[in-house]
Amino acid sequence: MSSHRISQQARRFRRQVRTRAKILGTAARPRLTVFRSLRYTSAQLVNDATSRTLWTGTTKGLPGKLNKTAAAEKLGERVAQAALEQKISAVVFDRGRYRYHGRVKAVAEGARKGGLKF
Repeated sequence: MSSHRISQQARRFRRQVRTRAKILGTAARPRLTVFRSLRYTSAQLVNDATSRTLWTGTTKGLPGKLNKTAAAEKLGERVAQAALEQKISAVVFDRGRYRYHGRVKAVAEGARKGGLKF
């Protein structure tokens, strides 16, 4: 590998920064951010104005035997439920460095099904 090549980690970080530069969460409309690991998916509601995490959740420990995509959709429904309990009806979706498909898309669809507006 030659020295002028950018590492994979650096490319991922640049994609993430590029996506996040266009997104800002507020108290009325927080940022719904998604993270995928190899086994689990996690989501957070973040108010960027005060740098506070309003809610966090993960697919770890979900009841039943679900595949990763179905578990991600359940996570989206739990995010929507938690947001509605805090009187939040709309969010800004932050896919991070990931493409909008698979588990990331499932979280968004689950949140929409739960009643959140994007």
